[in-house]
Amino acid sequence: MAICWLNGQFVPEAQAQVSIFDRGLLFGDGVYEVAAVFGGRLLDADRHLVRLERSLAAIAIPSTHSAAEWVALMQSLVDQNGIDEGLVYLQVTRGVAERDFAFPASVTPTCFAYARKKALSGDPHAHGIALHTVADIRWARRDIKSVAMLAQVLAKQAAKAAGAYEALMHEDGVVTEGGSSTAWIVQHGTLLTRPLSHDILAGITRDVVLELAAQAGIPTVERAFTLNEVRQAEECLITSATSFVLPVTRVDGQVIADGVPGPITMRLRDAYLARAATLTARSA
Repeated sequence: MAICWLNGQFVPEAQAQVSIFDRGLLFGDGVYEVAAVFGGRLLDADRHLVRLERSLAAIAIPSTHSAAEWVALMQSLVDQNGIDEGLVYLQVTRGVAERDFAFPASVTPTCFAYARKKALSGDPHAHGIALHTVADIRWARRDIKSVAMLAQVLAKQAAKAAGAYEALMHEDGVVTEGGSSTAWIVQHGTLLTRPLSHDILAGITRDVVLELAAQAGIPTVERAFTLNEVRQAEECLITSATSFVLPVTRVDGQVIADGVPGPITMRLRDAYLARAATLTARSA
């Protein structure tokens, strides 16, 4: 029986209920985080909670728990559900109130979390994935990890319909990011990814990969790049909290480079897995 956490209580998922007047349901008025579980321990939860606090502050939802309290309840979900590899999803909405666009005068945030198993170290997609390009139609504050994700839903559905693993979003041919991932290319031996701004989410895995690249002596440049550059790249890859580092071998059906995972991509994936194993072993 799967256990979730809702507003301070651990309950069976089948018994968890949220009001139809919750503003997360009515307006998408909330934020969320997803942290990986590796070796039965949370990975980089501290970084995710910093971003959660930033997202909450950006939309004026009060923080209900300290970072230590969040970590404790998330790890408890991992333990109660017997997760060795997988994820914990955490969401905070403004709460329950009569439907009105403006913030209610007094409301208690709705908070819930759940855990799921997922293969991370043995991800079957590590041999190479396909991307499908779509226009980026999201709002102007993509740095806030909002639960209002209809644009991403449409992008990922388009990718699925095209037989691709992930969407690659762009504005007039300039890449922003994946449907739920950070996009990268390798050009002339240099790793490229878009710089942080309101245009993209500040990926936690993105930060870690930049650190790993620096440690490995891999040249890195943060700048925008185009779909044409993706198609002509030596390597293409995506990163996310629950995919880690995945090689891209096709975009819109076109083979990237020689059609196999590139050496820099796989070097970074191996380094990410090694770091994850070391960090979670220390916290056990």
